[in-house]
Amino acid sequence: MINSSANVRDADSNSIAEHRFPWKWNLTDLAKVKSNGLTVFSCFSCGGGSSMGYKLAGYDVIGNVEIDPRVMRVYLANNRPTYPYLMDVRDFLKIPDDDLPDALFNLDILDGSPPCSVFSTAGEREKGWNKEKVFREGQASQKLDDLFFWFIRIAEKLKPRVVIAENVSGLIKGNAKGYVNEIFKAFDAAGYKVQLFLLNAAFMGVPQKRERCFFVAQRKDQGFPKLALEFNEKPILFGQVRSQIGKPFTKESSKFQFLLSKRRKGDKDMAMISERELGHRSGFNIKIIDDDDVATTTISGSSVFRFYDGLYYTDHDFVSVQSFPQDYKFGEESAHYICGMSVPPVMMAQVATEVYEQWLK
Repeated sequence: MINSSANVRDADSNSIAEHRFPWKWNLTDLAKVKSNGLTVFSCFSCGGGSSMGYKLAGYDVIGNVEIDPRVMRVYLANNRPTYPYLMDVRDFLKIPDDDLPDALFNLDILDGSPPCSVFSTAGEREKGWNKEKVFREGQASQKLDDLFFWFIRIAEKLKPRVVIAENVSGLIKGNAKGYVNEIFKAFDAAGYKVQLFLLNAAFMGVPQKRERCFFVAQRKDQGFPKLALEFNEKPILFGQVRSQIGKPFTKESSKFQFLLSKRRKGDKDMAMISERELGHRSGFNIKIIDDDDVATTTISGSSVFRFYDGLYYTDHDFVSVQSFPQDYKFGEESAHYICGMSVPPVMMAQVATEVYEQWLK
């Protein structure tokens, strides 16, 4: 659990008047949210970022599917679903209909964030396509680039009214665009009419520049009008949400201490300092976040430092820029990893609210 009541800079600067959902909130606040009576089932649920977003918007998240047992423990501790399934989505599909609860065949929304690293512009992209991958020790190996289609098969099995799938922006760039065409065809064959949106969390009340694709599909018999998703909330700067004191250097990160001591205003990553001080560019993926900027996308495997004091992000920093609840219980897992792998709850709450207002209300 993160105790962030102390050493937080300008913690109340995010007013509800400026933002539909505040970035600073607690799991206990969910008890005050008015239920809209609608149900959600989440696939690839990870730590529960999207699930908490639906809950913020008034939905009841009744169950989930997650392949990683360690992440599932975190999800269960914080979300307490009625129908949890610790398994590969392909194994979930093998469960006979009669062995599944009736509630899963009467869903309002099927949610999913199929693992997307093979499409990310920060990864290997084409080199990783059509290959099996293990995110970390203890997790089952899986081929990532076809998981979206297995997810659509779950939609075809459960027949929810609406399907919402989140993915990286790299999915609509370069050679990956062909996958989008196939995804549209798969939705159509499954009985769904789909729209694709490119959204930036920075304009949705999340203190982070996180650009993501959202596929929002309606079952063809629903007859909903075309969905409009437009967000233009005031960006929240890192200086408004960070903790007062950064995380001290460790033996692993001490190699960066000299370079960070040479930082200048305008340095966005370690490569800029490295070129100036050492004559070569190294450390493009090691970001430096200024108080006057919106935080860059949190990536589970990268290092992030603060310009303010030249120190590493604290757990509070990761939690806050991801709009995770301040009292979230990470157990033995890293806040950096869970946040980096999850949908920002406030981002999903915004999308879910519009789906409710325009379609499901």
